[in-house]
Amino acid sequence: MATKIVLLGLLALTCSLALASDHSPLQDFCVADPNAQVKVNGLACKDAKIVQANDFFFAGLHLMGNTSNPVGSRVTPVTVAQLPGLNTLGISMARIDYAPKGINPPHTHPRASEILTVLDGSLEVGFVTSNPDNLLITKVLQKGDVFVFPVNLIHFQRNVGQGNAIAIAALSSQNPGVITIANAVFGSKPDISADILSKAFQIDQNIIYQIQSKF
Repeated sequence: MATKIVLLGLLALTCSLALASDHSPLQDFCVADPNAQVKVNGLACKDAKIVQANDFFFAGLHLMGNTSNPVGSRVTPVTVAQLPGLNTLGISMARIDYAPKGINPPHTHPRASEILTVLDGSLEVGFVTSNPDNLLITKVLQKGDVFVFPVNLIHFQRNVGQGNAIAIAALSSQNPGVITIANAVFGSKPDISADILSKAFQIDQNIIYQIQSKF
């Protein structure tokens, strides 16, 4: 009997360690206090007695983002950094604007899955499965279509319409994080050694230096 109890306990511990989402709140809300000196996994709570409606409010998501940049897109995030009331709630969102032929480059969210809704335009979207298959799952979306990107997988969007495109993304974390693949590989500080990247990409080191200079 004692052995069975120990095994059940180990199974419960294993299951709890396998969960991959933000912690559930233990109170009505925990408005983020970015000035708190206490360091926690997330942000400390603002005193509930001084919480105001504006702590749960964000304005301006109707405004178009400036897409005049090399990739032709702009993400307007609404995470806990912009909306303190999201703290501990495990959700966030973003508006994404795309110029014609603009892309949201291949990237991952280390702490969140993403569900994308096209508000206007036409987007080619896709994600790549993990090793060893590295299968590309891709689809062209029209206004009103919805697509989901599983947590941690590399994904992207491209405007394939004639005009501007707009999408809204919902994410399963108050702070999903973003790792843009090209920036991380070629724009790290300090640089990843060119000999490592040349072997990884099977190209000449001079090409690596050229790419790094762009980031």
